[in-house]
Amino acid sequence: MDFTSCTPARRWADEAIRRIEAENNRSADTHLYAVPLPEEWGVQLYLKDESTHRSGSLKHRLARSLFLFGLVNGWIAEGTTIVEASSGSTAVSEAYFARLLGLPFIAVMPRSTSAEKIALIEQYGGRCHFVDSSAEVYAVAADLAARNHGHYMDQFTYAERATDWRGNNNIAESIFEQLALEEYPIPRWIVVGAGTGGTSATIGRYLRYHSHPTQLAVVDPENSAFYPGWRDGLSDFETGQASRIEGIGRPRMEPSFVPSVIDEMIQVPDSASVAAMRQVQDLAGLQAGPSTGTNLWGVWQLIAAMIADGERGSVVSLLCDGAERYQASYYNDSWLSEKGLDPAPYRAVIEDFFRTGRWPGAE
Repeated sequence: MDFTSCTPARRWADEAIRRIEAENNRSADTHLYAVPLPEEWGVQLYLKDESTHRSGSLKHRLARSLFLFGLVNGWIAEGTTIVEASSGSTAVSEAYFARLLGLPFIAVMPRSTSAEKIALIEQYGGRCHFVDSSAEVYAVAADLAARNHGHYMDQFTYAERATDWRGNNNIAESIFEQLALEEYPIPRWIVVGAGTGGTSATIGRYLRYHSHPTQLAVVDPENSAFYPGWRDGLSDFETGQASRIEGIGRPRMEPSFVPSVIDEMIQVPDSASVAAMRQVQDLAGLQAGPSTGTNLWGVWQLIAAMIADGERGSVVSLLCDGAERYQASYYNDSWLSEKGLDPAPYRAVIEDFFRTGRWPGAE
């Protein structure tokens, strides 16, 4: 093989891609856990545990894709400062890959981001730049990248296009491969949240490309623009308010959010997310973060509808990250009280659902 025509920049980019692909090659796929439900319901629930990625969350997949996307487009070169607007998990994963490539990394985030996530970003060699409002992160990140002659990763624009939705080891392909030997290998529902919208876009497109009858449900926390924007068909909808559930929900409709691939959206109270997050530990021995709780609040409603209709089948959702990142926040009763979050009434709803198989307000 003749390398004489390659420039030093191309040789560095080639080596960077090799390092990222080698990291992926060393990594096993994430587990798909079967969650025990009453047998008489005739429904099987699976949670794909994305917390087992090396950087600890679902965002590991996104960060890998964004780095590869930046490299093949020539946006990332040796010494490039990587800048991202992120409330935590994406920044943690991007800091991990930046360190893998020997690149400086700056994360722009609200001051309210959990101390655990800030520590992880810094552990991987990243630097945190704080802003007072989540609405500021876009402009500040772009400005920092320009001033440092760096690259603004812009997850909110590029998440939906950086991952190959047809397959090629994306999360949707992995789910269907892992379900292949189950009783219901084609799920009735896949349930996810939206931070950038990249995961829902990838899964929704994959389902259509492969002609699967599976429907995609997206859950959304309070204050987020995604649910009302999807409901009312408003691509420019904004709430101007930050989500209280880290990692999902946005104050505006993001470019990577693709409403047309979504079959159903469910708006979830923030306290319900906390209740469901804590309940999954008792139910399945799984410790999860609050965005997983948001997923599960939607899952329980969809399963209740299946039970009411006498429909048997499977449902898949994601365990987005682990509980260790939230011990000082969502697992701390004093912190919850300060934030006005009371999971107790919603925990009672879940417990009643498990006793009766019915959801409040459902016919």
